[in-house]
Amino acid sequence: MSNLVQVRIYDTTLRDGSQAEGISFSKTDKVRIAEALDNFGVSYIEGGWPGSNPKDISFFDAAKKIKWKNAKIAAFGSTRRFSNPVEQDDNIKKLLESEAPAVTIFGKSWLLHVSTVLKITPEQNIQIIADSCAYLASHEREVIFDAEHFFDGYKDDPDYAKEILKTAVKNGAKSVVLCDTNGGTLASQISAICSDVILSLPKDIIIGIHCHNDSDLAVANSISAVEAGIKHVQGTINGYGERCGNTNLCSIIPALELKMGMKTLLTNNISKLKELSVFVDDIANVRPNHRLPYVGESSFAHKGGMHVNAVDKNPITFEHVDPSKIGNKRRILVSDLAGKTNIINKISEHKLEQLSNEEIVEVLAELKRMENEGYEYEAASASFTLLMNKATKKFKPNFYLEGYRVIVEKRGHSEPCLTEATVKVNVDKDLEIMAAEGDGPVNALDKALRKALERFFPEISAIRLTDYKVRILEGENSTSAKTRVLIETTDGTSSWSTVGVSENIIEASWEALVDSVEYFLQKKGK
Repeated sequence: MSNLVQVRIYDTTLRDGSQAEGISFSKTDKVRIAEALDNFGVSYIEGGWPGSNPKDISFFDAAKKIKWKNAKIAAFGSTRRFSNPVEQDDNIKKLLESEAPAVTIFGKSWLLHVSTVLKITPEQNIQIIADSCAYLASHEREVIFDAEHFFDGYKDDPDYAKEILKTAVKNGAKSVVLCDTNGGTLASQISAICSDVILSLPKDIIIGIHCHNDSDLAVANSISAVEAGIKHVQGTINGYGERCGNTNLCSIIPALELKMGMKTLLTNNISKLKELSVFVDDIANVRPNHRLPYVGESSFAHKGGMHVNAVDKNPITFEHVDPSKIGNKRRILVSDLAGKTNIINKISEHKLEQLSNEEIVEVLAELKRMENEGYEYEAASASFTLLMNKATKKFKPNFYLEGYRVIVEKRGHSEPCLTEATVKVNVDKDLEIMAAEGDGPVNALDKALRKALERFFPEISAIRLTDYKVRILEGENSTSAKTRVLIETTDGTSSWSTVGVSENIIEASWEALVDSVEYFLQKKGK
């Protein structure tokens, strides 16, 4: 039996997280995420509000048929309406019909909301909380009471805010959760208020924290609450949530486990944290935030030559935790700030042939020259691999461009543009000319190039562009400014990125396209 302090993790990605702008989950999405959370090992998964919409009702119908390994499924809802007897309240009925073993209900703990939102007396608010908790507990549900706007309510009237908690506990709530609903409370205030609340409630009651990130303090505030003695933390994967989001579980879990020596999961799966983070982003159709702490692509990325050299000697010089413990990995970036160690690490990362010291110097010089021209290789590792091979005279192109032409024609005000590209390539002195139409110049060029090469390299039919980014450099030159194009390509099993730079956006795009195809062919041993 572990002696570590257990902090219960309550995930509300499927409910509070889905309230974020641009986030929407289908019933199937919610089931898939819930299963991933269960395998990961959180204590509770809040599935939604069954009284609010048919989609959440269908999730709970599906959840009844699944045998959950670790987590308890929780249904979320409000206390009864003042005008309704508790047994006739539709929201309370839906919570019971969900058959979720845990039920989380929220009630008002700020007198401002009692008088201006509910428009009832403080005593009447206490009564509806008491009735709701008691009724749900009598139906053998684990009742978790969320004290909405608790910290604002406490600052306004601490005795009333604490009386709300005591009422929930007296009427069957096993856990009470202090909510910083507006996200405006500071960490020092959180700590002081949590300490007072802990002293005012029975020791067997689990007290929780639910923070929003409006002041960019949700994780810090949750840590302060745990330091004060809180044993239940609510949050979402990747910090999804209304307005600025909720406590990011991908930050709070490793902070508690790796830095505070606490137990947060019902499994030993913390090394799968990054995988879970990316999975939820994928289901939500959200591009991962590379700068997220712990799980982001940039969270253990090193760019400066001195930093890279130090990390190579001892990782703790510039890494606050071992990235592998949360399933992440160290990345060495290459740029005009790079030193020899950056290049050596990049060679090792890509399993490339080792270079001599003189070759490394040549690569470094070429890298700095190209970046001075506007190229950027941090996000274009495939182009960097080709640059190394070119700088060391180890690159032999699979094809040469003899020429290309792009025609964009507009016919009439309401008609779409017509785009056609023609490409002429030379493969071992064998010429091929191909034309293709596309949705735009780059799409047409991509199609024409691959059509021209398919006779020689049929395997390139497997590749396709997945992302295309354009950035204008030196904007003071207006329309004659240099343009940097980044292209991401996949063959269905792996992805790679390439870069092109030119005053002409078509030329920059062509460079990136050619690098993309050449990298693929060289990877295939061509």
